[in-house]
Amino acid sequence: MTMNERKTIDLEQGWEFMQKGITKLKNILEGLPDPQFSAEDYSMLYTTIYNMCTQKPPHDYSQQLYEKYRESFEEYITSTVLPSLREKHDEFMLRELVKRWANHKIMVRWLSRFFCYLDRYFIARRSLPPLNEVGLTCFRDLVYQELNAKVRDAVISLIDQEREGEQIDRALLKNVLDIFVEIGMGQMDHYENDFEAAMLKDTAAYYSRKASNWILEDSCPDYMLKAEECLRREKDRVAHYLHSSSEPKLLEKVQHELLSVYATQLLEKEHSGCHALLRDDKVEDLSRMFRLFSKIPRGLDPVSNIFKQHVTAEGMTLVKQAEDAASTKKAEKKDVVGLQEQVFVRKVIELHDKYLAYVNDCFQNHTLFHKALKEAFEVFCNKGVAGSSSAELLATFCDNILKKGGSEKLSDEAIEETLEKVVKLLAYISDKDLFAEFYRKKLARRLLFDKSANDDHERCILTKLKQQCGGQFTSKMEGMVTDLTLAKENQTSFEEYLSNNPQASPGIDLTVTVLTTGFWPSYKSFDLNLPAEMVKCVEVFREFYQTKTKHRKLTWIYSLGICNIIGKFEPKTMELIVTTYQASALLLFNSSERLSYSEIMTQLNLSDDDVVRLLHSLSCAKYKILNKEPNTKTISPTDVFEFNSKFTDKMRRIKIPLPPVDEKKKVIEDVDKDRRYAIDASIVRIMKSRKVLGHQQLVMECVEQLGRMFKPDFKAIKKRIEDLITRDYLERDKDNPNTFRYLA
Repeated sequence: MTMNERKTIDLEQGWEFMQKGITKLKNILEGLPDPQFSAEDYSMLYTTIYNMCTQKPPHDYSQQLYEKYRESFEEYITSTVLPSLREKHDEFMLRELVKRWANHKIMVRWLSRFFCYLDRYFIARRSLPPLNEVGLTCFRDLVYQELNAKVRDAVISLIDQEREGEQIDRALLKNVLDIFVEIGMGQMDHYENDFEAAMLKDTAAYYSRKASNWILEDSCPDYMLKAEECLRREKDRVAHYLHSSSEPKLLEKVQHELLSVYATQLLEKEHSGCHALLRDDKVEDLSRMFRLFSKIPRGLDPVSNIFKQHVTAEGMTLVKQAEDAASTKKAEKKDVVGLQEQVFVRKVIELHDKYLAYVNDCFQNHTLFHKALKEAFEVFCNKGVAGSSSAELLATFCDNILKKGGSEKLSDEAIEETLEKVVKLLAYISDKDLFAEFYRKKLARRLLFDKSANDDHERCILTKLKQQCGGQFTSKMEGMVTDLTLAKENQTSFEEYLSNNPQASPGIDLTVTVLTTGFWPSYKSFDLNLPAEMVKCVEVFREFYQTKTKHRKLTWIYSLGICNIIGKFEPKTMELIVTTYQASALLLFNSSERLSYSEIMTQLNLSDDDVVRLLHSLSCAKYKILNKEPNTKTISPTDVFEFNSKFTDKMRRIKIPLPPVDEKKKVIEDVDKDRRYAIDASIVRIMKSRKVLGHQQLVMECVEQLGRMFKPDFKAIKKRIEDLITRDYLERDKDNPNTFRYLA
């Protein structure tokens, strides 16, 4: 029989054949003993549909078959599926639903294969819903719409049972919730609207009930443990049966109920809140607090505030302790040794180490906590102790570490580490310029009196300071260190010069340190009347220096000189190590037995203060080289002195100290002067680029520019502006006196 003579199949006859196939499929699904489809069965069913759709009109039954396809599902659902679901409840109903949905998908797969030809042409041409979609839509409209509320409540009830610690069938829930997802055919709206919204609402209510009890019963660490455990379990829930898109929403609800609602109460719990955890170093609990509170919006702000308050309070306690210790020392004896201040700086460093570790470990290096730490340290690091500013304390602390015989005995690594930490602390100090000046003064003493323990350490801290505060900050100090190296070379060439010119010998061993004026602190240079022996030395060195350079002027700073002189006393001859001033005074007694205060003053050509210091060190201190009349503890202008020939000491060689002048006042004055110049320069720089600027803005910009070195005082800036106006750098605007113009 050829193609054209194919027998026409009418609708009833064809459908009857199809109906047998569909019934067989239903029987298989219902578990009745019907054999599986063979390839031949499948081929016959497919061909029947093919033939019925490719017959010439009016025998093209595509439209009718398309409708029959839907009716097959509807009939099966109404007659078999719905009754079996309606008679079951809760978990049994869920199991039935999962089974029915699985069967339905199989039925859709087989039927859409039988009717496949419809999909290829009829449906494609008419833009109708494809067979697969029609099959799933039937289930959605008939089963899902009727049951979804009941299913949702059953699922939520099971979830709550699990939250209370009961065992539930997680696989069942996963399968049920998959129906909510699959029924959307690529859209999530059924899952979200019909299930998720109610589930989230129930979750919020559940945890709200729990939290209201826990907050009353539990300590902060216990509460946080529970909260963390709940969050972990909810995450686990998502992994096992909820859809992954629910995770952020679910956790947000739990966090809100457990943490956001009770954040303040939790953090401020009397004996276990954030303050208590910091006080008792509960590192693990603090880490947990950070983990939990970082998840809620603005949750870390209160934690970082409490952290800041705590660190500030700890620091202020250290300041107070140091103050108290210093005042008790003052009460005991006048001379307050700087040991207390050393202890204070050491404790501040330890405090910084401790809380920096907290920031890095517990608070995961979070910027908010770095900021809190910085602000806390800025508060108490800028408080002075016993009249010394923190800038001075830090400089003294460094000096103690870097000089020979300091009170700190540390290994090289420990010194390096400590210096690193001091430089970190410097970042919190507003008067960095004051530190620089104190540090420079102390560095000068270390270098000039050969007190520096190790050159590498000196250079190492300068490198660190340079990184922290910029090259300008350390340029002078670096110059000082270099100067000393050059001075040593200079001394070597001086010694060579002497050995080549024996007639030039000064008769005394002479070491001269030549320094560059600009790098070093300014020293008072008096025209001290040198003893004849020393005048020769000065002359010889001057001649040598002229051979090296003609254009440099040498200024001698006698106040920094040191001499070794031999004292011939009756008991024994001794070597005395004294300053140039002391030596000059003692040498006067070679030609006179007795000298009065005024004679000494005239012959040495020194100021009152210096002479008093000098004579006190020789006649009233530990070593009485001179006898004084009257024999009192203080020097007055009417005193008379004579050489104490009976003096002796168990040592052959003694050093007679000359108490240094207290330079604190001078350092502060110098820094003030430098600040005036810095403010001037800053104002002129700003005005030069802006030409016209209001007072407020000028002050703010000036503060911002100078803030890296020191906190300029508003009054000082105002004064400098006035001064610059009188010096014709700026002028006030005629119409608005609060505005300034730059005068080029």
